[in-house]
Amino acid sequence: MAQQSTETDWVSRFADEVIAEAERRAPGKVTSGASAPGTSGASAPGTVIVCASGLSPSGPIHLGNLREVMTPHLVADEIRRRGYECLHILSWDDYDRYRKVPAGIDPSWAEHIGKPLTSVPAPPGSPYGSWAEHYKAAMEESLAELGIEYRGISQTEQYTSGVYREQVLHAMKHRAEIDAVLDRYRTKDKAGSKPNQQKQKQQQKPVDEAELEAAEGSGAATEDDGSAGGAGYFPYKPYCTVCEKDLTTVTSYDDESTEMAYTCTACGHSETVLLREFDHGKLVWKVDWPMRWAYEGVIFEPSGVDHSSPGSSYVVGGQIVREVFDGAQPIGPMYAFVGISGMAKMSSSKGGVPTPGDALKIMEAPLLRWLYARRKPNQAFKIAFDQEIQRLYDEWDALERKIADGTAQPADEAAYSRAVGTAAGRLPKTPRPLPYRTLASVMDITAGHDEQTLRILSDLDPDNPVTSLDETRPRLDRAEYWITTQVPAEQRTIVRDEPDKELLGSLDEAARESIRLLLDGLDEHWSLDGLTTLVYGVPKVQAGLEPDAKPTPELKVAQRAFFALLYRLLVSRETGPRLPTLLLAVGAERVRRLLGG
Repeated sequence: MAQQSTETDWVSRFADEVIAEAERRAPGKVTSGASAPGTSGASAPGTVIVCASGLSPSGPIHLGNLREVMTPHLVADEIRRRGYECLHILSWDDYDRYRKVPAGIDPSWAEHIGKPLTSVPAPPGSPYGSWAEHYKAAMEESLAELGIEYRGISQTEQYTSGVYREQVLHAMKHRAEIDAVLDRYRTKDKAGSKPNQQKQKQQQKPVDEAELEAAEGSGAATEDDGSAGGAGYFPYKPYCTVCEKDLTTVTSYDDESTEMAYTCTACGHSETVLLREFDHGKLVWKVDWPMRWAYEGVIFEPSGVDHSSPGSSYVVGGQIVREVFDGAQPIGPMYAFVGISGMAKMSSSKGGVPTPGDALKIMEAPLLRWLYARRKPNQAFKIAFDQEIQRLYDEWDALERKIADGTAQPADEAAYSRAVGTAAGRLPKTPRPLPYRTLASVMDITAGHDEQTLRILSDLDPDNPVTSLDETRPRLDRAEYWITTQVPAEQRTIVRDEPDKELLGSLDEAARESIRLLLDGLDEHWSLDGLTTLVYGVPKVQAGLEPDAKPTPELKVAQRAFFALLYRLLVSRETGPRLPTLLLAVGAERVRRLLGG
């Protein structure tokens, strides 16, 4: 794929910044010319540029959380396209505590509150071994479909295997410095900044829509900064070795021997351990995050809007990583909320928030990637699950036509390129992408009957007929799933079995003439374009105009009345799918019978 101009889009601009920061940190060691994933050739020696994401599998990982992954993915992918070696790491914060029992889960799961997510049983009926694995698996499947390459890191494995042991000991040794940094912001909180922060967050959220707060369920969710009890401040929280819960208090610690004593308020257990050998706990979040920046050498990691306020984990972490871990804070753009337009029956998402998997059932992966690629991280946007998805697909198809004829704007062209493929290659695509609204209407009328569906789709363009439904997949399947799960029953289209004789008998001569004109032109106009010309042309002919005459306000009124009459005769209501599509779906013979021809 061709390299994007650095002046065209937000992804390129961040890639510029990240490469410059990598060169600043390691002068002369950041080299281009490394092989992009999926290409042949040896990688050039040099520093690997690290971009990072963090997700907590504490519940359904929703479309707001996806921005936590998609933002660094797009930047990392652009860096790879330029020939640099770039690693996108995804930290699964599966060593976070289990905080609450979500709606729809057996209340007995409350007994696990305080345990690591990897120690909590999976929801009832799940084939997975733990709560964390259950929710992680669904996200991993979606990320694969979206073409997102990353290296997953289980924080449970990192902590329990001792990978972070030296970092934990270092943090405990420098607990006074950490406490001093945190105390600067504790004072600000007492001064009353929290209400202002809350007001700021509310103003940044989209209104009148379901809000998916990217912080919830992400690694940045927990604003825990540790406890300062009678024994002093400690940035480390043990999980009790008896009940596995983190309802513990460190009562003493010796820097020389690393001897640590703690008590558990959940089960009453107390013990003294050597922290240099103890791997059953973790650093509190505001220390854990900057520790990982330094350990992994992260250069780019975004965060939600709630982490940009004074005293938040990102702001505090920037000071802790420099003053305690001798590292650098990554470039960290704030990303805004993702809203949802319509959420009818989100069957697979317990808790009522749609996940990437839900979105991928109604839209193709390139379209979902495009929604994130075309908006700057700090711009909120909505993902449509209602009728708006049809307009969204129209916009996408129009962009593809502009790309094909070379009239697209550079930024739009860049976003499209990032949507349809990565440095590793292009994503799967529907061979013949018919309009989504047309496919949805057809699936609505045929109720998924393959033979009828193929008949209708073949008639759309008789000069170039669809010969197999496979040509229209996976878009056809996405449209079918949308119509059957997201469109309320009362909005579904049910074609009449018998003519409405009462209505037909009540028509005046002008209405009867309009129906005759339509029926007389069916055979000649039996295609999607032809029927479009016909249904719009009948009122024009009745008004003494040519079929291609420009409509006047009076003519538009006549057209609407004609359309309403046809809908009433065909589907017993005054609205429905686009009439040309409906006529094709019903079939010429049945149309004639229902219209009294």
